Amino acid sequence: MVNWIGVAAINLAIAVTLGAFGAHGLKRIASTQQLEWWHTATLYLFIHALGLLVVGLLLRLNYATQTTAWLLQIGVIIFAGSLYAMTLGAPRWFGAITPIGGVLMIAGWVWLAVTAFRVSN
Repeated sequence: MVNWIGVAAINLAIAVTLGAFGAHGLKRIASTQQLEWWHTATLYLFIHALGLLVVGLLLRLNYATQTTAWLLQIGVIIFAGSLYAMTLGAPRWFGAITPIGGVLMIAGWVWLAVTAFRVSN
């Protein structure tokens, strides 16, 4: 079983690091559009890392499943990762996979809701 609290903590450390890099290291070399992509990626990474932290706690209480955690983690990697990659020079068509990550994150939150409703009955 994966320690999702630990994974969330690593995600949060990465989000802080990448946020700082975006704020200080990319300002002079990235376009406004690229900085917006970086900001969006970092925001979603932060939000979903915090969410994953909560899911990790809910897993210990049997109010969540591994499926929720995996959907959130894979989703944020694809979503934020594709935006970071485009900011650093990947071709723009690479952004076509960004929505796949978004759909996985949505699915993770929906699966958490389904699981929570099942547990409460």
